[in-house]
Amino acid sequence: MLLDPTSGNMLRIITLQYNPDTLTRSLQIKSVAGDTPDRSEALRLKGPPIETIKLDAEIDATDQLEFPDQNPTTAKLGIHPQLAALEILAYPSSAQLISNNGLASSGTLEITPMESPLLMFVYGRNRIVPVRLTDLSITEEAFDAALNPVRAKVSLGMRVLNVDDLGFEHKGGNLFLIYQQQKERLAGMSPAGTFGSLGITGIP
Repeated sequence: MLLDPTSGNMLRIITLQYNPDTLTRSLQIKSVAGDTPDRSEALRLKGPPIETIKLDAEIDATDQLEFPDQNPTTAKLGIHPQLAALEILAYPSSAQLISNNGLASSGTLEITPMESPLLMFVYGRNRIVPVRLTDLSITEEAFDAALNPVRAKVSLGMRVLNVDDLGFEHKGGNLFLIYQQQKERLAGMSPAGTFGSLGITGIP
């Protein structure tokens, strides 16, 4: 899902054809002490962890190609449009490139890096989180007579953008806080353990 980073307005929704079989998440803890043994900082955290998400998805036009009259775009182009919708997430827009080239040609000394839309990863109602695309790999596995891809595997790598990255006033920062608060609510629903379940009667 793509949002305007300033207004928060919806720009586009990109859906995957099938839910991935696996989703890998990694959390890198941001502690104050790090590897330095400092007793006064041992329990302090600098901020939310750096969370990364990796998943593999499949796109397959086989079923649609059985009914070309009902799916004329797929019959003509295969899954090029679906792949392009994902690939374009890694590109600044051509309009931005042309504009920046014009600024450079006119002698502008400092050109602001191009800002992309805010990418939101939605994996169910409990996981709606701002991310930055870090890796995209596409393996095209089958083609039609015109060499349009009709089946592919897509690997996506994403880094969750938190309030340290975006700030509290940014739309994405606000959405991250909602994501973290949802985690806290879910954690509160987890059954609490007991000393007995640990095989002890208390803390010495």
